[in-house]
Amino acid sequence: MNKNLIALAVAAATFSGAASAATVYSDDTSSLAIGGRVEARALSSENGTTQVSKDQFKTYKEYNQALVNQHTSNDVTDISRVRVNIDAKTQIADGVQGIGYFEREFTANTNNDENRYIYAGVNSDKYGQIVYGKADGSLGMLTDFTDIMAYAGSVVGGSKLAVADRTSNNLAYAGTFNNLTFKANYVFDGAAYNSTTGQKTNQSGFSTAAKYAVGNTGLALGVGYAQQKDQTAINQPVNQTSKQTFAVASYTVGDLYFGGLYKYGHRDATNLVNGDVTDSQGYEFAAAYTMGKAVFTTTYGFMKDERNTSGAYDELANALSVDGTYYFNSNFRTYASYTFNMLDKNKVGKVAASDQIVLGARYDF
Repeated sequence: MNKNLIALAVAAATFSGAASAATVYSDDTSSLAIGGRVEARALSSENGTTQVSKDQFKTYKEYNQALVNQHTSNDVTDISRVRVNIDAKTQIADGVQGIGYFEREFTANTNNDENRYIYAGVNSDKYGQIVYGKADGSLGMLTDFTDIMAYAGSVVGGSKLAVADRTSNNLAYAGTFNNLTFKANYVFDGAAYNSTTGQKTNQSGFSTAAKYAVGNTGLALGVGYAQQKDQTAINQPVNQTSKQTFAVASYTVGDLYFGGLYKYGHRDATNLVNGDVTDSQGYEFAAAYTMGKAVFTTTYGFMKDERNTSGAYDELANALSVDGTYYFNSNFRTYASYTFNMLDKNKVGKVAASDQIVLGARYDF
C-alpha cells in the first residue's frame, strides 16, 4: 500500500486519473476509456485589488513600481477544476496500436478552461510511440522528479521552454527500453501572427531527454536539452534563440523519496525587476515520506538571472513548499499545502512575493 501511495504522489501530475479510468467500450481489437478528476481547491494569498497591466506604462520600471505599490487583500479564491479525458486505442498490426487521447479542463473561472491534450498516433510495444497534436514535450519527464506536490508546482521545472512543455503543433516520440526511457519532440513553426505588426507570435524548436533507472538500487538519473526560436518578445529583438539544459536525480528507499534538479538556461527567463529577457540558473530539491495512508512532501526551489557580468543577480524564484495528503482510497484524497515565498516584495511586489495556503479535496474517476 505504501509503495502505491508514494508512486501516486510522485507521478500525480502526469498520470492523474489513469489508474481509475473506466473502460466504456472494448472488443477484440479496440478499447475506449474515460477518466479524470473533480478537484475542489481554495487558495488564500495576496491579490491585487486593482488590475495593473504593462499596457498602462511606458517603461518596465514604471510598471514594476506600480506592482510594488499595488494595494492588495488576502482573499480566498476558488480555483476548483474538473478534468475529463478520453483514451482510445485499436490494434492495427501485431504489437502495434493506433492511439488517440483528449483531455479538457474546466475551471471555476471559465476564462481559464482549456484543451490540455489533443493527439493521435501509433504505439509499438517494441519501439515506442509517436504522436502529433497537443502533447507533452520531453523535459516534463525530468521536472517530474521534483514536481511531486499535491498543489505547489516546481518553481524551477515550471520555467521550462514552451517547446519542452505541453504544447500544440508537436510531433513527439517516447520509448522505454528496459531501464532507459527516451523522449524527443519537435514543435513546428506555426501560422500564428500579430494582426497589427504581421510578426509571428509562436515558438518553434525541439527538446529531448533521457531517464535511466539504475537496476533495483532505487536510484534514477536523467538529462535533457531544449532549444526554441522566439518569434517575438516584449522590448527584445525578434527571432532570438533560447536554450535550456536540465539534469536530475532521485533516490527511493522504503517509504522515503528524494529528488534533485539543476537547470541552466540561455534567454529562457524574464527578470522580475526590470523585465529583461535573461539567462537563468536554478536548482530544486524534493522529498516525500509515506506513513500509512498519508503522504508528506516538501520542495525547495531557487532560481536567479545570469546576465549581469558584475556578479550581482536578481532572484527569479525562491520558495519552500510543504504539504500533506491523506488518501482515503485510490479515488479520493484531501490535502493541505503551504508555500513560503521568499522573494523580496520591495522588488517584485506583494502579489509576486505572496505566501500561499491551499486546501483541497480530489476525486479521481
